[in-house]
Amino acid sequence: MSWGVDTDADEAANQLVAFVDAGGTFVDTADVYADGETERILGGLLGEVVPRADVVLATKAVARRDDGPFGGGASRGALLTALDGSLSRLGVDHIDLWQLHAWDASVPIEETLATVDAAIASGKVRYVGVSNYTGWQLGTAATWQNAAAGRAPLVSTQVEYSLLERGIEREVVPSAEHHGIGLLPWAPLGRGVLRRAAPHRPGGPDRGSRRHRRRRPGHIAAGRGTGVGPRPARRHRPDRRRTRHRAAHRLAGHRGTNPAAGDPSGVG
Repeated sequence: MSWGVDTDADEAANQLVAFVDAGGTFVDTADVYADGETERILGGLLGEVVPRADVVLATKAVARRDDGPFGGGASRGALLTALDGSLSRLGVDHIDLWQLHAWDASVPIEETLATVDAAIASGKVRYVGVSNYTGWQLGTAATWQNAAAGRAPLVSTQVEYSLLERGIEREVVPSAEHHGIGLLPWAPLGRGVLRRAAPHRPGGPDRGSRRHRRRRPGHIAAGRGTGVGPRPARRHRPDRRRTRHRAAHRLAGHRGTNPAAGDPSGVG
């Protein structure tokens, strides 16, 4: 979400109303988006602009918010601190879907998941999911939660997935399917690349654009730790994202679909 960064509260209200009026129900945020401002804006709209009961409210924890001992991570103290902070900023008494934003290798997964169970038992969380987990991480967490009665099963995993980014199909998707976990794709439009066709410019990128600046000798990064100065510019280096973008549009043209609508044979 860009609320609190590129989008102010008034525009956010317009977006939320349009979303709900169109039949949308799932609203996802995180405690670190815009340093918590995204949650504050959303909290100010729930109940005032749209009824709280009309949305499934999701947020995340684990990413570092500040330098304090409980300012980030997946320890019991950090997670419970993050949860209370999200509830306060959102102005609600519970989160519908609380997601672990990343795997924390410094904390035993048993401690992390026991904290999740405690949050659900307290009534502050209804369901739990994860985000940006690899296939083995997802399988480990799901297996632990399913190993004993009383533990809350994972219901979702949120990962980047689009026509341009399909790496999760190798391990994450099979793991999620095996454990009965729902898939929530983020950046389904390829981080904006698939919103529309990018016209081919025979003369290269526009002057002043980021890609144009990268082509200038003065913008070639120096070799890190080599002491040999600037690296020579690579020639004939293909732009993978642009190549895949064109392929996606060709595929959509054959199917008679719009690539901005997502892959009709996969997750949208």
